[in-house]
Amino acid sequence: MAAYLVVDTKLTNPELYESYKLKAKPLIEKFGGEYLARGGKLSVKEDTLWAPTRMVLVRFPSVAVAESFYQSDEYQDILKTSKLSAERTVVIVEGI
Repeated sequence: MAAYLVVDTKLTNPELYESYKLKAKPLIEKFGGEYLARGGKLSVKEDTLWAPTRMVLVRFPSVAVAESFYQSDEYQDILKTSKLSAERTVVIVEGI
């Protein structure tokens, strides 16, 4: 069953974040991930619990693969750049 990595990002240093994106994309693909949305236009309909800023949606083959990606040493190294350049909420959700 597929899994989705859902990320809401508020950029604090857009230039530095670009270097994170360049490194993250090939690693996501290495783990079988596919970008479905990457910072496109938002049309928020309800925001009682949360008001999204910049959404990224990545489909992985399974929750196990998505977790393996996120916990991998390679991603943890890249993640340092993201944390220096953005505030984020990250969720892995099982899907169809």
